[in-house]
Amino acid sequence: MERLQAFKFELQPNGEQQRNMRRFAGSCRFVFNKALALQQERREQGEKKLSYAGLCKVLTEWKAQPETIWLKETHSQPLQQKLKDLERAYVNFFEKRADFPRFKKKGMGDSFRFPQGCKLEQTNSRIFLPKLGWLRYRNSRPVLGDVCNVTVSQSGGKWFVSIQTRREVETEQPQGGIVGLDMGIARFTTLSDGSHYDPLNSFKKHQQRLKRYQRRMARKVKFSANWKKAKAKVTQVHIDIGNARKDYLHKASTIISQNHAIVCIEDLQIRNMSKSSKGNVEQHGKKVAQKSGLNRSILDQGWGEFRRQLDYKLAWRGGHLIAVPPHNTSRTCPACGHVSGENRQTQAKFECVECGYENNADYVGAINVLERGQRLLACGELAQSGRSAKQELAEASQAQA
Repeated sequence: MERLQAFKFELQPNGEQQRNMRRFAGSCRFVFNKALALQQERREQGEKKLSYAGLCKVLTEWKAQPETIWLKETHSQPLQQKLKDLERAYVNFFEKRADFPRFKKKGMGDSFRFPQGCKLEQTNSRIFLPKLGWLRYRNSRPVLGDVCNVTVSQSGGKWFVSIQTRREVETEQPQGGIVGLDMGIARFTTLSDGSHYDPLNSFKKHQQRLKRYQRRMARKVKFSANWKKAKAKVTQVHIDIGNARKDYLHKASTIISQNHAIVCIEDLQIRNMSKSSKGNVEQHGKKVAQKSGLNRSILDQGWGEFRRQLDYKLAWRGGHLIAVPPHNTSRTCPACGHVSGENRQTQAKFECVECGYENNADYVGAINVLERGQRLLACGELAQSGRSAKQELAEASQAQA
């Protein structure tokens, strides 16, 4: 089985290499924004959108123009890769997987990618990048497989390199049985076998410190030297929050994928669940403060990232992730099947008004998720790679028609 895997390390560039990397990232951002503006202009004029090949021809013309001749200082591969990213962004938008492409800002997601021409020396902990030379990196673990591409990115004033590799691995036999997961706030996730994971609440733990640094930054003159120092502290807090959350999700998803062959999870629409309830000028929202706190708690859990990690880790081990409809999973009695909003007395207590069955509400939800996943398996409608059960049923009905 072929496995694609990325290995990320912190770079240790010298001053000249840092300046070159900033210039590379700026050139890539400029090309992306200029190409996006060109595509929007063509759409307004009623012309057809340029393909990737057409944009590459335009890029060659930009390099020859006097006002943008400085693009020649950047290697052609990262610039072409940004055009590919723009093309992919349009495809994702047309297939309703993402929003319309937006212009990139300086300091937000600065990165560039080399698809070839890179060399790696793990014994000396250094990597060669075209037009940048040999760069040292913090070699924290071995890189396995053949190098496919290398991405350089900046975050919190530091530069990182992500090395994507391809290698052949033996097909593993999945360990364990089937389990259902119920995602929540009081409990991060509850398993149908009775165990659960407590939430990390990384943002909540650092919220007061973040507010303090944000207030200090607000008192500074914008874009002054002191403002930039204060902003760096705010950025570092956000990085600490994200790193702690990602570490927790990796550990939880690894344990679950190692101990179970099939995992059933709710097909939650997180974007809809975390929408603001402020409303508009004509019609104001209700319980805005409460909904705002709920939205923060939902986003602090990282449900989407957790599902993504479970998906590929189960696939690596020969397992499957099944996404089931989440409707009434915590309102359905697993004993008698009665569905009612009154069954859930509180956030944590479930008591069926029909048969009197009592248990933890999250555990009841996990049992119902498991039952729905088993029904999908029994009907031969195995969801692929965590895809929505609704999509599977729609495709099946179209095929029958």
